Amino acid sequence: MPPTPPTGLFIVFDGSEGSGKTTQVARLRQRLESLGQSVLLVRDPGTTRIGEQIRAILLNPDHDEMAMRCEMLLYMAARAQMMSESILPALAEGKTVISDRFVSSTLAYQLSGDGLTADDIRTVANIAIKNRWPDLTLILDMPVESSMARVRRAKDRIEQRPMDYHEQVRRNYLSQAAADPRQYKIVNANRDIDAVHEDIWSAVRPLLKQG
Repeated sequence: MPPTPPTGLFIVFDGSEGSGKTTQVARLRQRLESLGQSVLLVRDPGTTRIGEQIRAILLNPDHDEMAMRCEMLLYMAARAQMMSESILPALAEGKTVISDRFVSSTLAYQLSGDGLTADDIRTVANIAIKNRWPDLTLILDMPVESSMARVRRAKDRIEQRPMDYHEQVRRNYLSQAAADPRQYKIVNANRDIDAVHEDIWSAVRPLLKQG
């Protein structure tokens, strides 16, 4: 029999705007690479040429007429291209892929909009991602007022939504994690960045292949 091809580790960072995902993604990448791991970083939506164009449409504040179902499908379209072009090839080579956001974001931000259910979103997601779900999703959690206060640049179309919307997004993240504690880890992000990183490392380390 031919040898089983290598399969990489797929890790997602998610959470509200301003929760420190970019900082913690960089910290984890550095630590993994110091151990000899080959790491690919991606951002969702984006990463590919097509995905970045979709991202620009999604986040442009001028597109305030966009229906929630259209919004959900555009995220999935960008994700499908990123999976095909970047993530799946990297995983097939045995690389560790770290994604800044993924389907967990859609299950937080678009859930219930225009009547969308979690089953609706997961059904479309399965098509977009070829049923390759993350091995671990890290939810960086902190109070919405604190996280939004960290957003110093001009807010994009999603960030401009009212605070009660972002409070519901936070609840949606926490509900996902509560429903699937084996695949999700909630990390208190309202702390020193070193303490946050150590909690993240405690969740990632058991998943690393030894030897």
